[in-house]
Amino acid sequence: MLQKTVTRDGSETFLNEEVGESYHSFTGAVEEALKKYAVPCKIKELAQTGKLTILDVCFGMGYNSAMAIDVAIEENPNCEVEIVGLEYDPEIIKKIQEVNPPIKFFEHYKNLTPQSLEFKKGNVIVKIILGDARETAKTLPADYFDAVFYDPFSPKTAPEMWSIDLFKEMYRVMKKHAVLATYSCARMARDNMAAAGLIYDDGPILGRRGPGTLATKWQDEVFK
Repeated sequence: MLQKTVTRDGSETFLNEEVGESYHSFTGAVEEALKKYAVPCKIKELAQTGKLTILDVCFGMGYNSAMAIDVAIEENPNCEVEIVGLEYDPEIIKKIQEVNPPIKFFEHYKNLTPQSLEFKKGNVIVKIILGDARETAKTLPADYFDAVFYDPFSPKTAPEMWSIDLFKEMYRVMKKHAVLATYSCARMARDNMAAAGLIYDDGPILGRRGPGTLATKWQDEVFK
């Protein structure tokens, strides 16, 4: 069962009562989308190149990727943006119709339903693949994504989503200089990232005592 709740920045999210976790931080769902994902994944800088591709793992209601689109379009209105979302639960896709976060592009996300999982608006393409991400990730092309937003339920609740095998898939689909961002700094998550070949560092601290995590295939300047 999904119960709507309001976060501190006024944006709405849902609590998954079966899992016992919400889809966003209670400190601010929209703020989280910007500061934990769009900014550390350098979406503004990527938009300057004219084209970017984002993998949104555990898409939920799409706040993270919708915010990234806002950032990209504001920086470069002609930027071509492709979002691929992996999501297991069609019920949370339905909830897109019930929320109106202060994200400009989100109004177009209302085109998404469990029966209609793809749309194009201007230079932006959004596509959701429904199913278990451990399997659907295997269908994605290698070396394709400029950024990965990694937002499953916590390692404690959903350890299978933080496995070495799934991080190996993330490594496979990421471009050389792509950044993976996640809210968690759990030891198990970081150890499994490293075992999959990813190099990690601390991400932003926002709404939690610990930082998030950023990971890449090739460190160079990406964490500076």
